[in-house]
Amino acid sequence: MKRHTAPVATAFAVTTALLLTACGGGDDGTAKDGKIAGADSGPKKSSASPSASASAGVERPAMSLPSDVKDEFDNWKTGDATKDAVLADAGRAQTATNYAIVKSNPDEPALAFYRQGDALISGAQWVKAYVDDGITYTGTVRYFRPTVTLYGKTSAGVTFCSDESKAFNKDLKTKKIDRSSAGEDAYVYYNTHLKKARNGVWQTTQLISSNGKSKCTR
Repeated sequence: MKRHTAPVATAFAVTTALLLTACGGGDDGTAKDGKIAGADSGPKKSSASPSASASAGVERPAMSLPSDVKDEFDNWKTGDATKDAVLADAGRAQTATNYAIVKSNPDEPALAFYRQGDALISGAQWVKAYVDDGITYTGTVRYFRPTVTLYGKTSAGVTFCSDESKAFNKDLKTKKIDRSSAGEDAYVYYNTHLKKARNGVWQTTQLISSNGKSKCTR
């Protein structure tokens, strides 16, 4: 799909230094170098949703995407229970954003359930940009090449790629679909920071997105 530039780009422009600093100080007091270590070692498979390790006893918001919209998560497991729980909620944060877009609701509760802080602000602004333009989207977004690093017991960093080449903007009124190519912007690279909430949910608190052509297509 064609990605908006403003005001969303401004909201996403949290500096890399800020994100890596937040990731670097784990709650166990161990200093980290800010690098995201690879954990792309799980079985090669694709799933419609990140289904790993939902926190026991947590009532999660229902998110049902319409039949013409699909999120695919490739190789979204590592075999480590904690890392898989982090990845699962990182994926749900993306689905919550897409769900808010198709619902045309920047205040969608699922968004605040899986995002907090800067990531919630940027996510709501991202959704609002769609609403203001009178569009939604249709098609498939594929999320792949995830890596996860744990910083103590309640902090983690996750990077991943997305391929939006099979997702297209759709006018809400006319239902007309814009199938023009997004070009290099079809690949997006995400660098995120998550904190574990009291209910056990890993919430995305900071998020940087950038053109992923160099990182996601090699």
